[in-house]
Amino acid sequence: MTTSPHSSTRTHSALAAVCAAALILPMSFSGGAVATPTIGRVLGGDLAGLAWITNAFMLTFGGLLMTAGALADRWGRKRVFMAGVGLFAVASMLLTLAQTLGWIDLLRGVQGVGAAGALAGGTAALAQEVTGSARARAFSLLGTTFGVGLAFGPLVAGVLMDTAGWRAVFAAPAGVAAVALLLGSQSLRETRAVGSGAMDWAGAATFSLALACLTLCILQGASWGWTSAPTAGLLVGAVAGFALFARIERRSTSPLLDLTLLRYPQFLGVQLLPIATCYCFVVLLVLLPLRFIGVDGKSEMDAGLTMLGLSAPMLLAPTLAVRLAHRYSAGTVSAAGLLAASVGLLWLSHCGSGSDLTPVPAMLLIGMGAGLPWGLMDGLSVAVVPPERAGMATGIFGTTRVAGEGIALASVTAGLAALVRWHLDTLAIGSGRVRPLLAEHLAIGDLAGATRLVASADALRDSYASAFSVLLSILAGVTCLSAVLVFVALRRVDAHNVAAS
Repeated sequence: MTTSPHSSTRTHSALAAVCAAALILPMSFSGGAVATPTIGRVLGGDLAGLAWITNAFMLTFGGLLMTAGALADRWGRKRVFMAGVGLFAVASMLLTLAQTLGWIDLLRGVQGVGAAGALAGGTAALAQEVTGSARARAFSLLGTTFGVGLAFGPLVAGVLMDTAGWRAVFAAPAGVAAVALLLGSQSLRETRAVGSGAMDWAGAATFSLALACLTLCILQGASWGWTSAPTAGLLVGAVAGFALFARIERRSTSPLLDLTLLRYPQFLGVQLLPIATCYCFVVLLVLLPLRFIGVDGKSEMDAGLTMLGLSAPMLLAPTLAVRLAHRYSAGTVSAAGLLAASVGLLWLSHCGSGSDLTPVPAMLLIGMGAGLPWGLMDGLSVAVVPPERAGMATGIFGTTRVAGEGIALASVTAGLAALVRWHLDTLAIGSGRVRPLLAEHLAIGDLAGATRLVASADALRDSYASAFSVLLSILAGVTCLSAVLVFVALRRVDAHNVAAS
């Protein structure tokens, strides 16, 4: 069958529309983190309010992706994509007008709702536009674009803040969203899943609430106390919610999640890939700028340029992964990349502020290693289910990716705060009542706020550096374990058929 030039142009425009959205959604995540210290200085606000600049976006984005994927199958993939991008653009513009931290946090949550519709609807629509090797190439490009947006967000945010102020960090994505809307309205076809049945609202609500409880438990555990009643209540609510969700899905005629998929190691292996890259790559996109700016005293521009060490490999590694997929299995390529990232994390742990070692080579190795599974996992996510379940597949994978990012960031930040607290206790810096607050300030890179409580910046900086080094070693261990599990689960998956070029 010959493809007409008009059809080819429309398909390319559809791919460009979805990739434009895939570029700005993660860029808003990592860019918002860079803008947080400046927003705090300009608008004021407490630690919790500043943390929710990132948390609100991640909570709604990750919590609603699976629901958005199901809605895309039933209501129309183009419709959900257009509505999501439109809502994202409106929220972004309103953020440029916000005058208080409370409004910023609220609008960041609205941004996340739009992002969920844009990503789930766009990827499901794209799965209907292309088939075979063309689909593999399209989803490889989509995954690369998502990674580039996530990785280069800090640099772009630094440039925008240096030239136009923090509000430009939210205005720029709104402009790209307008381009995505224009391209999508002209090129995407409206498609729905045949015989998908009624929307599983009970499952959607239960899953979203359970995920919100789990994320909030991790986010607030350090400040509330891990054994406090609110923290325990959220954990119990999360466990009960997921158990109820599983029961609802087993009885539903049109489930949000086909639980039989969980019986297959390959499906679980694919979901493990974004989780693994969260702990070796994504969390660093937030923690390192906070360290460079808030603790080491770099400017936003200098921090963004340093972050190129972590970001630049994302331009090359996914393409290398596709080439390696001609010779090796998905498990082999992905595990090799994760092992390389693990070595890079150990290397980076020795590159503290008092060390003569520059962190850039270690960051390059981490970025290159994480980029290998990144180049394959989007194609793998749609290869494990029939095309008519593309909405479900992208919803599950997107939820794993984005919710995993939120949970990983929350857990790693809490872990960093605990390690800092341990070092403060060991060195007897500050009183017993002040140390938890000092640890919270330092965990989000607020050295200035910490020194207002205890006027010993050098000691605080040393405690932070020691804690950060231990944290990187722990992340290296987690990444190494993930590499083993990924290899076992995906060692027989022919990555060439998934990521053929």
